[in-house]
Amino acid sequence: MTQGAPDWRAVLVAALAALAVALAGGLLTRTGPWSQALRRPAWRPPDWAFGPIWAVIFALITVSGVLAWSAAGDAASRAALVAAYAVNAALNIAWSGLFFRAERPDWAFVEILVLWVSILVLILLSLPLSMVSALLLLPYLAWVGVAACLNRAIVRLNGPFGRPGHG
Repeated sequence: MTQGAPDWRAVLVAALAALAVALAGGLLTRTGPWSQALRRPAWRPPDWAFGPIWAVIFALITVSGVLAWSAAGDAASRAALVAAYAVNAALNIAWSGLFFRAERPDWAFVEILVLWVSILVLILLSLPLSMVSALLLLPYLAWVGVAACLNRAIVRLNGPFGRPGHG
């Protein structure tokens, strides 16, 4: 590979992985009667904004992962990156399952805090490899922070959950 040239296999794998995570999360997201009946804070972004925001974030995650992978000089660094991205992907998907399928925003709130920490870990792993890679993850960290605040507000406005008639 020429210096500065992208590793197209890494680009393809990262893009397919991001697409798979987005698709899995999307399939778990049901915006039916239960979710529509939830009381939400006035500051909640409009429904139409979520898709485009997530599309941009997944594109940034993909580019970030490729940059970090390409900058990693050894197998151990690459293995750590793959493990951290895999954990993050699983947490990203799990949130949709907990919130929408299990109808447990309370559990999803705890899970989203772990997701946020996993993004911070991705940033910290990427930082010594590529400053740009780490910076590209900041919108993801910020958006999940907003989502965590929204999740917490929904829990406060609608809980308790898990009892008949209460979600």
